[in-house]
Amino acid sequence: MKQYEAVIEVMKNNGGFATLGHLYSEALKIPGVEWKTKTPFASIRRIVQDPRFFFKIRPGLWALKESKDRLPPSIAPKVNESQKAEYNHSYYQGLLVEIGNLKGFNTFVPNQDKNRLYLAKHLSELATINEIHLFSYDHIVRRAQTIDVVWFNERFKIRS
Repeated sequence: MKQYEAVIEVMKNNGGFATLGHLYSEALKIPGVEWKTKTPFASIRRIVQDPRFFFKIRPGLWALKESKDRLPPSIAPKVNESQKAEYNHSYYQGLLVEIGNLKGFNTFVPNQDKNRLYLAKHLSELATINEIHLFSYDHIVRRAQTIDVVWFNERFKIRS
């Protein structure tokens, strides 16, 4: 199997679309594909830019051309400008959670954002911890609980 076929298979298994983070974690697991490169993530980014097979929905989110008519409405919604700005905020918030998870950090989303949707999933489903760690003084922890996404390393220190 070729590398681009592995990317196509991952997208098909995910409903015809995938974020780069999802592709990074799943495409390398496909059996029978040899990634003889020191930079497989760069190879995946190059592969999804092939207009014969893929198209870009928004930054970091790609889909198969053959699935364009079957994408869920939450992926490419037709909304007014105020809803569009809100959707974009939660989309980028979800991307930050995915990046933190890929880097192996504990990720936290504030309570007011846990029910917001990111690619048909609630942000609370992506975050790895439900309550923020008590990493400092109370007034600092209370303020940190309102930040869109917080990453903690294995020693429960905030990462950026």
